[in-house]
Amino acid sequence: MVSLHPYDYDPNADAVGMAAAWALGLEAGVTLKTLMVEVDGKAACCVIPSDKQLSMKKVAAAFGGKHAEMMQPAKAEKVTGYKVGGISPFGQKKAVPTVIEASVCSAERVWINAGQRGLLLGISPGDALAVLGAKAVEVTAG
Repeated sequence: MVSLHPYDYDPNADAVGMAAAWALGLEAGVTLKTLMVEVDGKAACCVIPSDKQLSMKKVAAAFGGKHAEMMQPAKAEKVTGYKVGGISPFGQKKAVPTVIEASVCSAERVWINAGQRGLLLGISPGDALAVLGAKAVEVTAG
């Protein structure tokens, strides 16, 4: 079952995903953030818990590349068609390879940005993986 969860978006929040979790009373570990990266110069998407950070070494390996870096915000907006703070892995302008952090894939439900600031989608990790054609891979540091 998929559900939508609106919340009051705080444009001044240091960590948007953590602010969303707090606003909805959700655990940070299952409130996911969508991060756009470039692996060997090609766009890719990582969906990870809002309280974690990416390991660029693991990201590069996950996409079969040698070098990974965060995509600049303006480029992420252009590639996805979404505003930073509202980037979703679903419905991007152009489909890009996507991974979801493996550690969350055993959760019953996760919350992922639904494509606008202040709106999360509640979904089972299995359904998210299937809809996105994503892989479950460990890409977080630590």
